[in-house]
Amino acid sequence: MTTAQTDDFATVWSGSGSSRIPAPVYTDPAIYARELDRIFYGPHWNYVGLEIEVPEPGCFKRTSIGERSVIVIRNRAGQINVLENRCAHRAMQFCQEKSGKVKTLVCPYHQWNYNHDGNLLGVPFQRGVKGQGGMPDDFRLEDHALNRLNVAVRNGVIFGSFSHAVEPFEDYLGPAVLACFDRTFDGRALVLHGYSRQRIPGNWKLMMENIKDPYHPGLLHTWFVTFGLWRADNKSQLIMDDHGRHACMISKRSETIDPAVTEGVTSFRRNMTLNDTSLLDIVQEPWWNGPTVCMTTIFPNVILQQQVNSLSTRQIIPVGPGAFDFVWTHFGFAEDTPEMTARRIHQANLFGPGGLVSADDGEVIEFSQDGFEQDQAFSAQCELGGRDVADSDHMVTETLIRGMYRYWREVMAI
Repeated sequence: MTTAQTDDFATVWSGSGSSRIPAPVYTDPAIYARELDRIFYGPHWNYVGLEIEVPEPGCFKRTSIGERSVIVIRNRAGQINVLENRCAHRAMQFCQEKSGKVKTLVCPYHQWNYNHDGNLLGVPFQRGVKGQGGMPDDFRLEDHALNRLNVAVRNGVIFGSFSHAVEPFEDYLGPAVLACFDRTFDGRALVLHGYSRQRIPGNWKLMMENIKDPYHPGLLHTWFVTFGLWRADNKSQLIMDDHGRHACMISKRSETIDPAVTEGVTSFRRNMTLNDTSLLDIVQEPWWNGPTVCMTTIFPNVILQQQVNSLSTRQIIPVGPGAFDFVWTHFGFAEDTPEMTARRIHQANLFGPGGLVSADDGEVIEFSQDGFEQDQAFSAQCELGGRDVADSDHMVTETLIRGMYRYWREVMAI
């Protein structure tokens, strides 16, 4: 279905508050274009990777912020750069490999050559050939560098921003969310275990909502409600930054079953057992300090996952208003025992595109997108727990979603 493009943003969401979300927020191309400009290319920090993905000088990975391709690369001094993957000559996205190691960055079209900091090193035929042609006399290499983004690196995690006026990363997260970030990324050396990738036919914000939504896990996911990994009776805490844009959902696994949260829940399987119980072979780690789950959403494009012993980052890369790429980077710590490494990798099968839990999320996001596209007059409700925005000590609320959209409306001026 083709969605009409809005000309008057004021008519899209005319009421106050953030608990009723109009369908065009998820479908309208003009709104999406404004999101790219004000959010992904504006004064926000976007996750681009882990330092372990570029371990040595010259090592690089290609990723995207919004729809703009970027290269994360380590220079000869060991510093991390994030460069826009666009030659300064004719705009070619010259890097097509997902990762690798290079001495210099060379555009194959006309062989313009850049160093790891994005500075132009040389141009073929700059002085012409046999006195003919060449660049103008005032052409200077230093005027034609690659676009170099602002970079923040904290405890092995890399963020980039197209804005050089963006606030410091620690201020961007705020103290409460930063504490959750540092709980996992506390400076210990990381180890890369692998990737999962999928394209989900839904608006990028639906995945941000999904991981700010403690309402659905104990209802949608059979694994969560049946084995107590995430149920409404779990001891939990929901935390936001002052703006409401970032959030942490923290929970501890239930060892007993409260009939109040399983009665009538169709996804609950009382008699379900496992032939292979190792998927639930959960070992408490000292750094957990109690919770078995901590899901942190950093607006606009990453989810940091600690679900039992499985660890990953989940990067959101929008592809138009109706689709996004979802990249899972699974990791552990250099200090992990071989048994813990095997446990982390094995439990990763709960998550990812074909995960025993996360496959459900991709499907319901697609179906939600279909619903928004069929009726532009529809508004989604996020009023569980009221209409206010505040931290919570229980899961029966949609306050984190309301917080995100309160901030979204401010940034978007909608």
